Amino acid sequence: MSAEPEELGQSGEELAALLKAVRKRSGLSGVRAAARCDMSRSKVSRIENGKVRPSLVDVEQLLRACEAPPALVTQVMTLARLANTEWQGARGMRRKGLDKKQLELAGLEASSAQFRFFLLSMITGLVSTPEYIRASLARIPGDHSKTIARKLERQQVLYDRSKRFTFVLTEQAVRWPLVGPDALAVQIDHLASLTHLPNVRLGVIPITVPTGPAPLNTFTVYDDRIATVELSSGVMVFRDPRDVMSHLEEFAHLEDRALFGDDARAFLQGCSAALR
Repeated sequence: MSAEPEELGQSGEELAALLKAVRKRSGLSGVRAAARCDMSRSKVSRIENGKVRPSLVDVEQLLRACEAPPALVTQVMTLARLANTEWQGARGMRRKGLDKKQLELAGLEASSAQFRFFLLSMITGLVSTPEYIRASLARIPGDHSKTIARKLERQQVLYDRSKRFTFVLTEQAVRWPLVGPDALAVQIDHLASLTHLPNVRLGVIPITVPTGPAPLNTFTVYDDRIATVELSSGVMVFRDPRDVMSHLEEFAHLEDRALFGDDARAFLQGCSAALR
């Protein structure tokens, strides 16, 4: 069973109803199903009523408890993966207003404590200068004054010492000429200045450093709860723990190959000096 992008994240209600039907078909009460899965009865009830999004592990446990036949297991697990994956298309975000996306991101940042950003080809808004932010939106029609203002407001989260940020950038992302040489030099100097914040680690992977298999996308991991992957046409949001863990593992691999601290500052200084 394949899924169209617009189906992703829209299968929660169907999954909840199907899990409830599977349990009833098995003859198990909610209490007995919960006991077999080592879950609370209230959690099973919230899953079946669509109040809680179950992980793939939760769904596997419930299906095993209900002794579901293989064909049904395949059907339900496909729905579970769809329910834990969301597609946010770029055109849809533009219709709603890109400033609304900034409010969503601000909420996610407020509810998270540890952030890991891998930046493959561009610099993300949290560490961008106003000129870089304006240039990143220049090809999108419309007035972006609210979006720019909210992007800049979001940067205040970097100064919240209860939160920890790790940014890993490729050399290509640092040098990408989105703005002119002078503005890019200022942007790179800004990156270097942020390395002095005690709760921010900012590293760069030089193009000469072997990384093994090439990373394909920019991605962000919020705590160990959510991973987002950016594409030209939109954003994929993964909530299943196994999907999140795969991104954490990839991030750790890339982080090991990055320059940090004095080495990162020296590298960034060389990049900005070359532009002046």
